[in-house]
Amino acid sequence: MKFQNALYPIFKSLAFKVDPEFAHELTLKAMKQLSPWVENVPTDPRFKLTSMGLSFKSPVGLAAGLDKNAEAIGFLSYLPFSFIEVGTVTPLQQKGNDKPRLFRYPEEESLRNCMGFNNNGMEKILHNIQNANRREKILGVNLGKNKVTPNEDAPKDYAVLYEKFAPHADYLVINVSSPNTPGLRDLLQDKGLKEIFAAVNARRIQFTRPLLVKVSPDMSEEELRSVVKLVKEYQLSGIIATNTTIMPERGQGGVSGKILFEKAKKTRSFLLKELKDSPEIELIGVGGFSSYEEIKDYWKEGGRLVQLYSAFVFQGPSLLFDIEKKLAADMDQMKAASFDEFLHSLRKS
Repeated sequence: MKFQNALYPIFKSLAFKVDPEFAHELTLKAMKQLSPWVENVPTDPRFKLTSMGLSFKSPVGLAAGLDKNAEAIGFLSYLPFSFIEVGTVTPLQQKGNDKPRLFRYPEEESLRNCMGFNNNGMEKILHNIQNANRREKILGVNLGKNKVTPNEDAPKDYAVLYEKFAPHADYLVINVSSPNTPGLRDLLQDKGLKEIFAAVNARRIQFTRPLLVKVSPDMSEEELRSVVKLVKEYQLSGIIATNTTIMPERGQGGVSGKILFEKAKKTRSFLLKELKDSPEIELIGVGGFSSYEEIKDYWKEGGRLVQLYSAFVFQGPSLLFDIEKKLAADMDQMKAASFDEFLHSLRKS
């Protein structure tokens, strides 16, 4: 608790005076060094829920993108995240796009990035995962193709990544919705997704793990409906909604944070309706959440698991503790003994 109450505001005031990517790298190094020294923060047992055959300590997790190389799992899992998603990981190491490629909009608590899947490659990242202290938290791995891999060969990249990480992760995510790899979003179309799902499913026979696909907030309802159809056809475990959004007036790359919220919310609302009769398919909400009240609205609408990223960067760990405090207070008021009971009462009100 001391970290978020005192140290983070000081750290943020210093970090926000330097280049965003440099500050990000320093933060990860600090987290990596602190990992062996932090102690577990207990989670209210009432927050537990089961999804995709996995037991989550709470409904709140960390989205992919912050810990691309799985270097800070030990520290991040000490915080009130019940699940950590690392990556995006590609088969081969790649540098990503030219710098500068990360930009802040502090007054809007938003970020714009055109990173381009910069990461150390699957072998080094797998090594980090195998040596990480997860503190009994759920670990997800976000999978992407290399920039040099032509779209017609993309299924091979995703199949190789699935085979590499499935024995060591709790769930995996197919990422074809980032705007920062040329032509990647073309794979969200029927043909591209079918070929990727088919290639990965061939590996899932050998080693089963929950598999999800991450969608873009810039997709039409028709495109989203097509994704839902394919998710059902290939028996994926869920959909993550959403990735960043394209805003050409702001520059190249994808925008996350408060600016994204309304567009992402619209996508999530549509998908929740489409999945209403398919409770076996989980929708993980991400994109613009910055308060407990926004997350509570998502729960009321039918969602359960959520991920944070930009709001965590701007507000720090205090946001996580605030969410837990307010959730506990609401559960006390509703006399809910479990998170499922809380959801039932919330949706009746």
